[in-house]
Amino acid sequence: MKYNLEGKIFRSISNTVNSEVSSDTLFHYHQDGEIISAEYYGGIILKGHLIGKMLETGQLDFIYHHINKNLKLMAGKCLSTPELLPGGTLKFVEQWEWLSGDNSSGQSVIEEIDSV
Repeated sequence: MKYNLEGKIFRSISNTVNSEVSSDTLFHYHQDGEIISAEYYGGIILKGHLIGKMLETGQLDFIYHHINKNLKLMAGKCLSTPELLPGGTLKFVEQWEWLSGDNSSGQSVIEEIDSV
């Protein structure tokens, strides 16, 4: 599946309990060829970034880091699998793992939104 993430905005719609992402978290994506990046914030996350690459399958393989409202630095890695929704918007099912804190893993789902 080939697609372009440049300028797309995503909102979290579900998360496991060990996630710091919530429905108040917004992700602003950028893409330069196979390189993807995003800024994210909202809920308990003050500021975050992710960087990675788009695989041949269309999956995103990336690392992320953010600072939360307790001023704690958090980092992790993620593999996101895309799904094209009716109407042409994207959804990602994300399998992630903390590289800080308790090193637990979980799942999140984010969906593309029109604007904030």
